Amino acid sequence: MNTKKITLFALRLLLGWVFFYAGITKILTPNWSAGGFLQGAKTFHGFYAWLAQASLIPWISLINEWALFLLGVSLLLGICIRLSGWLGALLMLLYYLPGLTFPYIGQHAFLVDEHIIYIACLILLATYHAGNTWGLEGYVKKYLPQRKPGKK
Repeated sequence: MNTKKITLFALRLLLGWVFFYAGITKILTPNWSAGGFLQGAKTFHGFYAWLAQASLIPWISLINEWALFLLGVSLLLGICIRLSGWLGALLMLLYYLPGLTFPYIGQHAFLVDEHIIYIACLILLATYHAGNTWGLEGYVKKYLPQRKPGKK
């Protein structure tokens, strides 16, 4: 077996589970809200306070919980990895920035916390087309006819 394939597959599944679980627990918690997190922003406070407005917070919370859930599903199934990897990296950057008090992030980290690790892993999965490794993307590419460029 190819070590690169096993490693990409394992990383994809592990991250998929992390995001799936984070999303599904938020979806299944009736009164969950992103408001507290957004209002506690240390950097870009104006932007995050704007997102936490009473008129926007229900939508922001809904988008957040479903984005995490769908990112997890994408990674677990190995479908749309390039798109979900880059969008997930953007989401993790939006999680990273509010806690940053340069150069510290939280109480126990200097520049790098788990969100930066998630970003790096998601970009790696996206750029290495990890869905082709034992995922639905690989299945789709292998068994469905591909359109020829320039043909309608």
